Amino acid sequence: MHVAPPSTTLVQDHVALAEIELCGDLIIAASAADGERLSFDRIDEVLKVAGERSALQVHQGQQARQVQQVQQG
Repeated sequence: MHVAPPSTTLVQDHVALAEIELCGDLIIAASAADGERLSFDRIDEVLKVAGERSALQVHQGQQARQVQQVQQG
């Protein structure tokens, strides 16, 4: 039987590590929650995406108004 020698090179996948950390944060939040599930708002809060979602909605609203102005004008 041949076993590969242990590698001395450390490789870190920063994206994977960030995803693992976010999953851990969700697990901790879920274990502390009163109900069976986390609300979408609570998930956004844990993942710190509420501000990003608001900014995206504002941007989409601006785009929609611009399209309406072009169609009307």
